Amino acid sequence: MNISLNWLSTHLDLTGKSIDEISDLFTFAGVEVEGIVSKGIVSEKIVVAQIKEAVQHENADKLKVTQVDAGEGQLRQIVCGAKNYQVGDKVPCCLPGADLGGFVIGETKMRGVESKGMLAAAEEIGLPKGEDGLLILPEDAPIGVPVKTLFDSDTLLELEVTPNRPDLLSHAGMARELATLLKTPLLTEKRPEVQTADAEEDFIKLEAPDSCPFYSATRIDAVEVTESPEWLQKRLTSIGLRPINHIVDITNFVLHETGQPLHAFDAAKVTGALVIRQANDGESFKALDESIHTLTPEDLVISDESGAVLALAGVMGGYDSGVSETTTSIILESAYFTPSTIRRTSRRTALSSDSAYRFERGADPQAVLPAAALAIELIAAAAGKTRTIGSLPPAPAPVALDLEKLHRLLGNSISTEAAEEILTRLGLSKKSDGTWEIPSFRADLTRHIDLVEEIARVHGLANVPSRLQGTFAATSEIDVAYDADMVLRRRLASIGLYECQTIKLIAENQLPDILPLRPLQDGDLIRVKSPLSEDHSIMRPSIVPGLVASAERNARQQSKSLRLFEMGRVFRNAGGGKACDQESDSLALLVSGNVQPSSWASKDRAADLYDVKALLSALLPGQAISLKPKDRENVALAAEIKAGDQTIGVFARLLPSRERELDFANPVFVAELDLGKLRKLVTARIQVEDLPQFPGSSRDAAMELPIETPNAQIEAILAKAKEPLLVSFDCFDLFTDPSGQKIAADRKSIAYRFYYRDATRTLKTNEIDEAHKRVLEQLGKIQGLTYR
Repeated sequence: MNISLNWLSTHLDLTGKSIDEISDLFTFAGVEVEGIVSKGIVSEKIVVAQIKEAVQHENADKLKVTQVDAGEGQLRQIVCGAKNYQVGDKVPCCLPGADLGGFVIGETKMRGVESKGMLAAAEEIGLPKGEDGLLILPEDAPIGVPVKTLFDSDTLLELEVTPNRPDLLSHAGMARELATLLKTPLLTEKRPEVQTADAEEDFIKLEAPDSCPFYSATRIDAVEVTESPEWLQKRLTSIGLRPINHIVDITNFVLHETGQPLHAFDAAKVTGALVIRQANDGESFKALDESIHTLTPEDLVISDESGAVLALAGVMGGYDSGVSETTTSIILESAYFTPSTIRRTSRRTALSSDSAYRFERGADPQAVLPAAALAIELIAAAAGKTRTIGSLPPAPAPVALDLEKLHRLLGNSISTEAAEEILTRLGLSKKSDGTWEIPSFRADLTRHIDLVEEIARVHGLANVPSRLQGTFAATSEIDVAYDADMVLRRRLASIGLYECQTIKLIAENQLPDILPLRPLQDGDLIRVKSPLSEDHSIMRPSIVPGLVASAERNARQQSKSLRLFEMGRVFRNAGGGKACDQESDSLALLVSGNVQPSSWASKDRAADLYDVKALLSALLPGQAISLKPKDRENVALAAEIKAGDQTIGVFARLLPSRERELDFANPVFVAELDLGKLRKLVTARIQVEDLPQFPGSSRDAAMELPIETPNAQIEAILAKAKEPLLVSFDCFDLFTDPSGQKIAADRKSIAYRFYYRDATRTLKTNEIDEAHKRVLEQLGKIQGLTYR
């Protein structure tokens, strides 16, 4: 939300208050200041100067040496390249030290001639761009005064207001808050009164009192739609709004002044009475932004007796009922709508407006009629009585303040009198029974603790003493999980992977990329009932689609090597469309492209499944990582990832057709791991053994077996072999011959090296041979395997 400091100053005296002081007050009171933008001339060292003399620069054809009177008692020499001035003109002079948005003016030499400042153009000092050359000031501008006094300047505060404080979504509300923090009274301002009368059936019909408890409308005739006066245009442009015409501009002004949204209908486009009703199922509505929406009975609309929808209540006006240059009569709407109704419609239709932003958070019911009265006065035309229908919501219930708990919570840092004074400044009033009456604009104050929070906020948390030192808290499961996750993150980062953080919602077209730990059944997907867009319509059952999308963007930016990982939560139904009862944490990896940077000393090599296995082994040192082939849909290659005997995740390569569709130049390998199991493996105690004192010996074996037999089967048998002398093994050669000349085309040769050792003595040759024979006999159980 944008707040103009000049506009704010019409509500309270800010003399002597710096923008930094005001920013700090808002920040410590819970209103985040996201940015401060200065408009107009800021520096005091930009002054009015009169050019007394201008002669040609002796070393530059396009420069002149001027003598200017800047009100200092003596002339100042400045070299200038502009051509649009004459001797005697008054222009802005930037004295040494003037800050022009980060560029500070100083004394220098230009082509050997001393220049003590700068004569400036309009855009150089923060004003809108004018003619080429210097800004020529009025003849009666006093010499030596800061140029900022001749032009309007302002400061714009970009504020983030929390959803529970809709009372701050206006300049009046912000002024009320700032006055409380500064202990400064608000400037008294007389607001016009509105003449009301009950609505007649031929003017307003309220058919949805639950969604619209109170509605008012005023017919204003003899309207001439014109350009807004200068003061109104300045108010709107100061907060970034574009003036349209004086009717629309007044409704926008009142909204940002009071926080109450208004809407004006062209009376000539309304047939009969205004009807506030729920929309018909399938009814069509064309909004002011020309978007067309199909409505449901949950939407509240303003229509006329012909059935035409004039506005989507509280959200946006209709395209066919708005005010135009030919409008001569208007109907001004001011109402209170139920927040949940507006919020639901705004989310479903993806229509966002300043009105919806306020209504869905809860506008002040008591501001409905005063805001209408202010707009009627500003329009200054023939207005009839304001017709009202329905009743305003009841005032918030009084709240009791428990003084004993107050002092205990705030450490006796504030007296009862000071605390009650803060509540009074906030707009609350103490009743005879000791409870506090809550103003309508602070409906968020419902409990004793709410009052305590307000007192603490205004009093200042820095003024509340610390009574206790940090106390011991036993390590929780959450702490252990967090520490384990950080260990995994550091290990992955140390081996060259980059962490991603993607949104938990995916699109329908990303479903081919999912790699859930357990295959999905019908009804397992959780679809969002009212998605903000088609790209965010499904709660992710797997993290892989988000990584694939991130990798796709990087690949299209010519990234040759992709190493990504992400930790996060995944979601699925129990199956068959039952309620969601399965949320779990996963770790996903993606590897594609060159293994190492290209150089003269190495050849390019694209990553393969063995690189992924190496990453997993580095992630879980001390664990025997293996890949067990497993059929999966929508992938070219799939396997279960096992750590010892435990399955910890799934591995796959994307289909080549999918890789081409996403413009990947190399195979894309992905893995999704059960983060819960990884945490236990990371935090498990590691058994440390002494370094071996006795030497070992190795034996090699070449085995022939059917080409379709997976290597994982060999490793599984070796891992389970109960041979005490076998300490390690690894595959060092693989040979196939498609031609069938050296080995049958349907067979392959695998060579393994086995290492044998005893921790207590040096082994004899015959002992090693016997152990090796026992291992080979175990391998001989694989169907079709022969060895030598």
